[in-house]
Amino acid sequence: MNPSRILPDLQCALLCEDVRQEVNGNFLVLGIMNVIRVPQVPITAARLCLFNRWVAGYGQFLETVRFIAPDQTTVLRKNDLRFALQDVAFSATTASILSPVQLETPGAYYVEVLVDDVMKLRFPISVIVAPPEQRPPAGGPKKEP
Repeated sequence: MNPSRILPDLQCALLCEDVRQEVNGNFLVLGIMNVIRVPQVPITAARLCLFNRWVAGYGQFLETVRFIAPDQTTVLRKNDLRFALQDVAFSATTASILSPVQLETPGAYYVEVLVDDVMKLRFPISVIVAPPEQRPPAGGPKKEP
C-alpha cells in the first residue's frame, strides 16, 4: 500500500532578521536571534523572519506561523504558506516574513509553527530592553595631549 499523505517533521525553525536564496539554491540565514534587544518599548520590529525546514513527509501541506504576545493568547502576526513534498527523502524549506510586529512590553513572546493545524513547535523569544551601547565618537577615541 502506498500512502497518499504523510505529515512532515519540522527539522529546524530559526527566528532571524532575514533569509536570502543564492543562485545555486542554497539559503543564507542572517541574524539568528536568541533574544530581541530593543532600546525601548513600545517599538515596532520592522522585520522578523522564520526559517523552517520540513522533512520526512509526503503530500501538500499548509504551514502556519504565529507570533504570540506575552499573554500567550494574542496573535500579533500570522503567516500561512503552502508547500509540497514529492518524496519522503526530500525536504522543503519555507521562510515566513512577520512584519511589522508591535512589541508593547518586554518579556517572553512565543513563536508557533503548525502544519495542517497540528502544532509542531512552540518556543519563547525574550524581548529585552537594553539601551544602545555607548560608543566612541566617529574617528575613534580622543588622544590626550
